[in-house]
Amino acid sequence: MALVQRPRLSLLAARLFLLPRRDLAVSGPDEPLPVVRIPRALQRQNERRNSPRPVLVRPGRLLISARRPEFNQPARLTLGRWESVPLASRGWKNRRARSDHFSIERSQHETPALRNFSAEGTFADLGLEPRILNALREVAPEVVRPTTVQSSAIPPLLRGRHIVCAAETGSGKTLSYLLPLLQQLLCRRSLEFRSIPSPRSLVLVPSRELAEQVRAVAQPLGSFLGLQVQELEGGHGISRIRQQLFKQPTADILVATPGALWKALRRQLISLEQLSFLVLDEADTLLDESFLEIVDYILGKSHIAEGPNDLKDSFNPKAQLALVGATFPEGVGQVLSNIANSDSLTTITSSKLHCIMPHVKQTFLRLKGAEKVAELVQILKQHDRADSTGSSGTVLVFCNSSSTVNWLGYILDDHKIQHLRLQGQMPASMRAGIFQSFQKGSRDILLCTDIASRGLDSTHVELVVNYDFPLTLQDYIHRAGRVGRVGSEVPGTVISFVTHPWDVSLVQKIELAARRKRSLPGLGSSVKEALPQFT
Repeated sequence: MALVQRPRLSLLAARLFLLPRRDLAVSGPDEPLPVVRIPRALQRQNERRNSPRPVLVRPGRLLISARRPEFNQPARLTLGRWESVPLASRGWKNRRARSDHFSIERSQHETPALRNFSAEGTFADLGLEPRILNALREVAPEVVRPTTVQSSAIPPLLRGRHIVCAAETGSGKTLSYLLPLLQQLLCRRSLEFRSIPSPRSLVLVPSRELAEQVRAVAQPLGSFLGLQVQELEGGHGISRIRQQLFKQPTADILVATPGALWKALRRQLISLEQLSFLVLDEADTLLDESFLEIVDYILGKSHIAEGPNDLKDSFNPKAQLALVGATFPEGVGQVLSNIANSDSLTTITSSKLHCIMPHVKQTFLRLKGAEKVAELVQILKQHDRADSTGSSGTVLVFCNSSSTVNWLGYILDDHKIQHLRLQGQMPASMRAGIFQSFQKGSRDILLCTDIASRGLDSTHVELVVNYDFPLTLQDYIHRAGRVGRVGSEVPGTVISFVTHPWDVSLVQKIELAARRKRSLPGLGSSVKEALPQFT
């Protein structure tokens, strides 16, 4: 009888067979062992994917509203500094995030410059003379009471102090320095004999458009008080600069751009030795790398007072200094120490400096580059339909380069969308008056670069579209500041197209700052003294 030899198991197979299965239930002798056909990790992933996502119940007003409701954040929720924050834009660097969006909603309706101010405050309480008050009442009757910035900046300027004023866009900084400047000119003696034009005060601004705007504010006030206001703008040859200067050789207030003034000083067409007041408007821009060398030369030709006592000698005038701006990045304080004694500086900052504006809705759209044109055309056509009913304001569309402004303008022409264009490579003759025409309502849409984002008054602008996302957070603050200004008649909205990975990085910083209700990172200033809170 032949013996049937049973197959022998290998040692490894025997060990595997005899080991207990920890992930299987104990089975009876007649029950087959269950077989796991997919890994446990993949099972858990499928269970999470198929389970319904928790949707937050809307608990009232929202601070952040997202396309995916799980990223909504109630307005009343305040997150701790180190608390983990789920960002709606966290996965936006992946191409699959296309068409996602979120918005920072309005948390208040009026601008922060007026929110905490007492209705009883008046310009007379700040120390302004009746002549200045009469001029303001005659020229700008809509300006009834000072903003928070004005009530903090005007008194120290009247006392002869140098000031550094850093406050959010649209808070009334222009009148903050113009009214004390006019009063000081009326009180100080003017020297009649001058061999070359020697203005008694200088307002230095970074662009021709801003120079035109400041002159338009100062001119009627000066005319009412018997003071002459002159503008010196760049973009022209030296013969045109000479013609501008000698047209009004005894100007009391000169509003100038750095390039034009530098040319005039180099050719000795003007003297700054008689200055009694010097203003750097949009000082953060004037003190950056693009202007710093020229501005340093201009300051070297001026006689800056050591303190208020130096301003009392009418025959040896010294200049009182005022620096104003909407952003003051880190490092500006070191530059200021080379201009004036820190002990003679009065620093003024707004509590909302470098913060996301709480009264302006800001929407971020994640798009592919090829989708931006169609999205913009749709937005502008919707605005045009709303404007036909008389319920809409004007629109600013920002691009990062002059070539994009021109190219996008041709596309809007093809779609029969009327607009204006403003960019830095335009000749001066073409740029002149474009923004003023936009302000007066000749067109409702302006395509522009960042030259229209600094200091220009835009109370009729309802919508800002960042066709190209700004390159820095500082630029974003200035662009968004074109809406929601003091005196604005329409609520403001900002829509930003987010395309590149570096755009997403900036958006995530903006969203995180908004969720934590903190200022934007990297814009911390050496100016620490906050404005007083009025109740």
